[in-house]
Amino acid sequence: MRVLLAEDHAELAETIAVGLRREGLAVDIALDGTDALALASVTAYDVVVLDRDLPGVHGDEVCRSLVAAGASARVLMLTAAGSIEDRVTGLGIGADDYLPKPFAFAELVARVRALGRRSRKAVPPVLTRGDLKLDPANRVVTRAGSRVWLTPKEFAVLEQLLAADGTLVSAEELLERAWDEAADPFTSTVKVTISRLRRKLGEPTVIETVAQAGYRILPCPNAG
Repeated sequence: MRVLLAEDHAELAETIAVGLRREGLAVDIALDGTDALALASVTAYDVVVLDRDLPGVHGDEVCRSLVAAGASARVLMLTAAGSIEDRVTGLGIGADDYLPKPFAFAELVARVRALGRRSRKAVPPVLTRGDLKLDPANRVVTRAGSRVWLTPKEFAVLEQLLAADGTLVSAEELLERAWDEAADPFTSTVKVTISRLRRKLGEPTVIETVAQAGYRILPCPNAG
């Protein structure tokens, strides 16, 4: 899942971003409204976590602009003001959810994940393919009932492949959805991650490489 975090307090933004990345999300940071709009114009984010009191372009205007542009990203608005009137205003300009500061990080993660599911086609809460199961909410992957321990990037790539339900996913798409803007598109990062995933998931393999096209999840022999 690709997330844009628009927060003008640099230290707080970095702390939130580090936490979200540990949850397997790809996070870009914008420290003002102008940068937020610039990033959103070139990247299809799943969720925008938007501080309402941004400098440059106010968070309300960023939200309005995203809605007017037809952006598919869901907007979670953050604000130090927690009154009912503030929430109503935020939702009224197009935000999909509203979280007052201070907030519990676990709640932020839960809301981002919930919004991320709404930004794409409906997928079940637990993704399965034969004896392979991935539970995004609890960050658990099992194969034939045994726990498979994955890094955040491995988890994110597998989640994207399972959500595609057997359709082809290009390396470029995986790079965009599972890594942030700092990723080098000319590296072998995706290929290496897929290789590690195959090794950890064991036999029979469930990930197929289609030359010059991408990757997809294979039907499992015991998929019923």
